[in-house]
Amino acid sequence: MIIWQFSEQAYYPAFQRPGAMRVTLPQNQCDPREAGRLLNRYLDEYMLADELGLNIMINEHHAAATCMSTSCMTTLSILARQTQKARLLALGIPLANRSNPLRVAEEIAMVDCLSGGRLEVGLVKGAPYELFMSNRQPTGFMDRFWEAHDLIVAALANEGDNFSWQGEHFHYRTVSLWPRAIQAPHPPIWMTASSASSAREHGRLGYTCATFLSGAVARQVFMGYREAYAAQFGQQPGLDRLGYLAVVACADNRAEAYKRAEAMRSYFATAARCDPQFRNPWGFNPVEANVHALLGGRGGKAIPVYDSIDDYIKAGLMFVGTPDDVYEQLAAFHEETGGFGNLLMMGQAGELNHEDTVDSLTLIAKEVAPRLKELPDVPLETRYEAVG
Repeated sequence: MIIWQFSEQAYYPAFQRPGAMRVTLPQNQCDPREAGRLLNRYLDEYMLADELGLNIMINEHHAAATCMSTSCMTTLSILARQTQKARLLALGIPLANRSNPLRVAEEIAMVDCLSGGRLEVGLVKGAPYELFMSNRQPTGFMDRFWEAHDLIVAALANEGDNFSWQGEHFHYRTVSLWPRAIQAPHPPIWMTASSASSAREHGRLGYTCATFLSGAVARQVFMGYREAYAAQFGQQPGLDRLGYLAVVACADNRAEAYKRAEAMRSYFATAARCDPQFRNPWGFNPVEANVHALLGGRGGKAIPVYDSIDDYIKAGLMFVGTPDDVYEQLAAFHEETGGFGNLLMMGQAGELNHEDTVDSLTLIAKEVAPRLKELPDVPLETRYEAVG
């Protein structure tokens, strides 16, 4: 199992303010100098992850105190220059919200060159509330997504003459990437899934599939991916094709680890703070997802808020404790889900301070990561067993 360090790079001084943390939060609640200090602090932690032998994951959100990273590729262009070894993952770029997907391809190629070919790219649907900032229509959302995807892949993979693109949503007289990406035909592509059905789509494409904070649902997501991948390619996917995102807090003793986890727990509470009219715009989600939600299923669309850290651990949303505790919890979850090769680790979340983040990352890199690399694969016959 490979670990990717991740932080949403929150402006947590705003967390004490009542009300929504997204869309309607007035920008006068942000002190830009404090924002700059925090952003530089998060970059320092990513650079430490590189020194420790961990990989790096960046995401983006908009009009949100919960995430100040408004452009994956801007952050990664900095880290491409300042890091040496880490693979750099943008997970992800909310594709259908972008009016110019060719610009996305240009940014991908440029960062891949800057990094020496260390970039990996996540093309994602994005959050429903962000439609209101992008001024895009929710109807026909996925049609735009897949056309943008096809254009980006074609542009990155092109080694012949320039070409034109005349699609339903996007039109270009000339598609020409300068510079080209180092990795051919393109940097590895990731997508996210919260159900077996969406994972099957990614499995047929052979892309790496990640699921975020889905707990027990992760097993169904991974099963759907494995089934589609095997049908398409005639063999089982490697564990490197599957990833899981969770919050991780580590310390020399459990009491300190739980204290750190408490500081990180505000991530879950603030994630739910969005006015209801922005949560599910008409046409954004497919009918089956809305039916599932009405019947009481999460479908990966809402992050639960629990009463205690132990509840989060039990749900597979947090892994907390000493290095031995964290390893044992992850090993058990790895087996329960049928196995995955990428841990997308929120090693900093909520209000966890810099010093505690550094200590936790260092312990994980030195005492947990080497053991996770040696985790045995889950036997094939148990990966598809139904779980009661």
